[in-house]
Amino acid sequence: MAKGGFRGMPGGMNQAAMMKQAQKMQQQMMQMQEEMENKTYSASTGGGMVTASVNGKHEVISLEIKPEAVDPEDVEMLQDMVIGAVNEAMRAADTDSANNMSKLTGGLNLSGLF
Repeated sequence: MAKGGFRGMPGGMNQAAMMKQAQKMQQQMMQMQEEMENKTYSASTGGGMVTASVNGKHEVISLEIKPEAVDPEDVEMLQDMVIGAVNEAMRAADTDSANNMSKLTGGLNLSGLF
């Protein structure tokens, strides 16, 4: 390896510059994660009969069920609508997180690195 840098690195980027860049990216990722945790994601099922909201920490923060969705003869349908709304809200949170991470890393998959 050449002194002061890595072979094949653009502009002869040295180790100190790489570390500084990695630290900056880690700070940006931590800030983005904090912002994501404070966001709310909502999804509805059954034509708006059930709406679930989750935050970026994957915690259910609200669940709204319209009275007409409650049919004592068909509890399973209500259960399915609740599960569907919660799962869809979780997927929205995951998709937003993945999109933000991709923007930050330029499309590189760095899972487990930080």
